[in-house]
This record gives sequence, C-alpha cells and structure tokens, in this order.
Amino acid sequence: MSKNAVRLLATALVAAMAVTVAPAATAAEVTPSSATASDPFYTYSGSEPLSSFAPGTVLKTRTLQYHLVGLPTPVKAIQLLYRTTDAQGRPSANVTTVVRSLTGDGGKAVSYQSFYDSLSPEDGPSRAIAGDLTLGGAIANAEAVFLVPLLLQGYNLVIPDTEGQTANFAAGPEYATNTLDSIRAATRSAETGMNADTRFGLMGYSGGAIATNWAAALAPAYAPDVNSKLVGFAEGGLLVDPAHNLKYVDGSLVWTGVIPMAIIGVSRSYGIDLKPYLSTYGVQVYEQLEHGSIVDALGHYPGLTWQKMAKPQYADPNSVPAFVEVVNRINLGSAPTPTIPGFIAQGNGGVFEGTFGNRPGIGTGDGVMVAGDVRTLARQYCSTGNGSIEYQQFDLLSHVGVPVIWAPVAVSWLDDRFKGRNAPSDCGNIPAGNSLAPEKPVPAS
Repeated sequence: MSKNAVRLLATALVAAMAVTVAPAATAAEVTPSSATASDPFYTYSGSEPLSSFAPGTVLKTRTLQYHLVGLPTPVKAIQLLYRTTDAQGRPSANVTTVVRSLTGDGGKAVSYQSFYDSLSPEDGPSRAIAGDLTLGGAIANAEAVFLVPLLLQGYNLVIPDTEGQTANFAAGPEYATNTLDSIRAATRSAETGMNADTRFGLMGYSGGAIATNWAAALAPAYAPDVNSKLVGFAEGGLLVDPAHNLKYVDGSLVWTGVIPMAIIGVSRSYGIDLKPYLSTYGVQVYEQLEHGSIVDALGHYPGLTWQKMAKPQYADPNSVPAFVEVVNRINLGSAPTPTIPGFIAQGNGGVFEGTFGNRPGIGTGDGVMVAGDVRTLARQYCSTGNGSIEYQQFDLLSHVGVPVIWAPVAVSWLDDRFKGRNAPSDCGNIPAGNSLAPEKPVPAS
C-alpha cells in the first residue's frame, strides 16, 4: 500500500471518528431528512411472498451517484434490495451498496461494514450514499472517504446496511446474515461485475467489527458458498460479551449512552420488551433514544448506570430473565470459530475517554470495548482450530485512537490474503483474558 494511500486513509479515519465523538458540533451541520422514510426502494412490494426467495436473492436494483454529505460525486453506486434473514429466523429485505472496481476487476472485493451505530434505519450507509442527510448518517458519510484507497487498489466495495431496515443495534447474528446475504446479492447481480468466483475480504471497526466477526463466525453454517470465497476478516474495537460491556461503561463519562441503545436494539431484534423492568427515568431515556444514533448518545448521559435505569428490584441486570437470554445469544464467545484467517486489533486506553472501570472479571478496555474479552476470543479461536489469528493490543490508545493505526494495517493485511501470502499468527502469544461463559440468572431483590 502506498504512503499516500496510507496517509489518506489515516486522515479520513480521524475525521470519521471525530464525527462519533463530537455530536454537538455535528448536530449544527446536518439536519434530518424525511425523504428516506418514503423511499419505495427499501420496501419489497412483489406479489410473491418474501419467503419464496432464497437468501441473497436480488429483489430490486438501482444505480445512482455516490454522495458525500449530500453532494453527488462522479462515482457510480449500485444499490440492491435483497432477501435476507432477521435474528428470529424470519425472511426480511435489506439494502446494500456496491461500488465497482476502478480497474474493472470483478475478481476481488472487500465487504466493508460501517460503524454507523444507530437505532434509525435512515442513518444507514445506503441512505447517506443516496444523498440523504441525517445526524447519525454523518458517520457513514465520513467513513466513505477512507474507502478510496481500496478502490485505488482495484477492489470492488460492498457496503451493507448491517443493522437491517429496522436498525437493530448490537444484534450481532442479524448483522451477520445481513452481511453474508449482501455478498450473495452482490455476486448475483449482473450490474456489479462480480460473480460466484469473486473473492471477498471482510473489514470493519467497532459496530462494523460486530458485523465482521459475526459474519466470519456464522458463514460456514449459514452461507458456506460465501465462506468458501472469503480470504480473511480484519476488525478492531470488538464487542464480544455485551453483559461485560454494560458493566464496564456503567457510570462512565462518554460511553454510557450505549447502555440504553443496546437495550433498545436487542429488544427490537428479538421481539422482547424490557421497559417493564425500567424505572421512570429509564423509560424516559429509552424513549429519548428509541430512534437515535450513537451521536445522540455519546456524552449525553454522563454517569448513567443500569441501576439508575432499572427499577430497584432489578438493580442486577441478571435478575431480568429476558436480558440474560438475549445477552447470551449475542455473546461471541458462544458462537462458532471462523475458518478463515483473522486480524484483530484492540485498544486498552479507555481512561482517555472517561471510562475508568476495572471490575474483577471484566478489567479495562478502550472506553467501550473490553480488552480482556477480545483477548479470550482470539485465544479461543486459536485453541479451536484456527491458528491464523493475528492480535494487536494498544494499551495507550482508546476506542477513537486505535483506527488511525488499525485501518491502514487492516487494508495491507487483507491485501496480503488476496495475494495468497501466509497469514501471520499470534497464537501462543496472546495474554489471557476474561471468562466468556454465559450469564446466569439471579433472583430479583
């Protein structure tokens, strides 16, 4: 990868992550758009039931200009409405965006999973690319810039709306099916220039890492046809055990807003109702964020804790049966081991983002993600048959700081996999981490 490409990618990453941590500044620059809510492209309206189509079937296609902050660029984007599967196993429709390789090479592609982290489908990357402006969509706009180096190296880009059209934030298995069926759809559309022989790499940071890792883990069983074409997955800032993360950010200064966001997202995804367990204040926060994005949450609820959100008798989240059931279903420690090489990066300087948590069994992290959980997951992959795992931990970098280093390395790492070079391994050198055992219910007090 050239020095100029690395510099461009790193600079854009800083800009993208700055959007994430500066919601007040962003709010003044973009305004919500209602146009996407009525866009018929996102709705399947055919006469045949959605269940009659195989996952990955293309239902609609459109070509438009790739937009950045609402402004059209000369780059063409192909958007596909395709059939996929939600967290409850039901057929659903989702949208992905394809940008064709500048060299015309249909043989290699990177599926890039965005960290748009939102509870509103209007913030998805496909809508930002189509030209709509929303507060949460500003993240997807900023991310688009650092995809340029991949295009310059001849890769096709596939950018799925990982959270689906109901924006089920933090629901990892649903992120996976949306991602894997997006790849299927991209290779089944004549307009994309790709086909069943196209090889793919998976790439994503933070919320994008959720989709990337879950897709790698579920591909062998859910989409073996896709798994056989994957060269590797590159990710950073990974959510592994959500129950640990909620305890880690509890009472912190910046990241506490992810507590209600995760409650809302997984409740929506799995069709459960956690509001009866919330206090009056908890319901108020829930309703404030029900259609919000990460930029509505970060820094807006300093010192927020689960105990402040829950009724007194549910001060321990494990006293809520539905909570225990759902967090166990989205714990990567209980998911299958990927069969493809992986590059995993994780920060551990969370104190720089106002997260000072260091509880027994959880430890420290990057401000929102728990480093000990990620180490254990990497070690687990090594011990269960995947020896091609590279792990890098940055003890002095926080969640916002890591991608500046991670992204250029991730692109180079993927490039090596496409070139057939042996994947490096840190197996045997990864420090021990936390237990990823399923949560156990406790009685309400």
